[in-house]
Amino acid sequence: MNTTQTDRTDRTVTQKPTEVRMSFQPKAAFEPLAPSTQVESWSLQSIEHLFDLPFNDLMFKAQGVHREHFSPNEVQLSSLLSIKTGGCPEDCGYCPQSAHYDTGVEASKLLDVQAVTAAALEAKKNGASRFCMGAAWRELNDRDVEKVAQLISAVKAMELETCCTLGMLSQDQAKALKGAGLDYYNHNLDTAPEIYGDIISTRVYEDRLKTLASVRSAGMNVCSGGIVGMGESRAQRAGLIHQLANLGPYPESVPINHLVHVEGTPLANTKPLDPMEFVRTIAVARITMPKAHVRLSAGRQEMGEAVQAMCFLAGANSIFYGDKLLTTGNPEWERDQALFAKLGIQTV
Repeated sequence: MNTTQTDRTDRTVTQKPTEVRMSFQPKAAFEPLAPSTQVESWSLQSIEHLFDLPFNDLMFKAQGVHREHFSPNEVQLSSLLSIKTGGCPEDCGYCPQSAHYDTGVEASKLLDVQAVTAAALEAKKNGASRFCMGAAWRELNDRDVEKVAQLISAVKAMELETCCTLGMLSQDQAKALKGAGLDYYNHNLDTAPEIYGDIISTRVYEDRLKTLASVRSAGMNVCSGGIVGMGESRAQRAGLIHQLANLGPYPESVPINHLVHVEGTPLANTKPLDPMEFVRTIAVARITMPKAHVRLSAGRQEMGEAVQAMCFLAGANSIFYGDKLLTTGNPEWERDQALFAKLGIQTV
């Protein structure tokens, strides 16, 4: 995790990716990812090669890897609640919660335990197995650690998996959240390191890697992915996956977000990404991080059923459900249920 960016980019393959054998008898149970199971590293060149495969070959390969480790017709449901909205001092070019941009999002205070547990109860009734809480902070302040720990403990007592995204963490803060019952911590790498400065100027890439190291050292599961469609090239999408796949171990949960074009943000008028490129990104994430839950995250509302179905075929096996993701729209619960019925997908 402490490897420098240059070393990570130049890493060579120590073991070539194995050929996929299609198996239509998935394992009965999913075995949690353990660092000792990761014996393979991926060079940037090998990941670029995956992106360049003919579409059908890439999909076939990804589905084969998926069936080796997961039931092919199950999707894990997570629910996401903004526990502190707006007013973030960061200048992330995609984010409507940044105080730098006029997007109509008003800043709010941290929600109390009663409001959070009510939302968690509703999520559980609708089938969520993981409840995620997000706060629009650059970093978690020590004065807020106890308040957030109370929220985590309350949700954990409801027999839900817990996840938070609160900005940068220190090692001591990560340990405190782990002690409160936090199962996952989300901190996305966002994009490839070489274009990170074009998207965000208020922190550097190494800050994100340090936070992920703190999460790992505390014994928590890592949730980390990125956003595609921010004007990056295919090679730069490969660079993002290269970073994630070689974290050592790679994240247990990998959210792949499609940029949501929000008026008032610098990226509002970015040319939309070709849907097939998004599906390719899902497939390459599945192949390079075979035991991770690959989450189809922001941007689903604009995708349509056919693109989402291809993403599930490519290896996505987790979604956020509910009509809002922090501040942007998401498909309604009924629409998701109807799509799953059409596809024969069970939710877990």
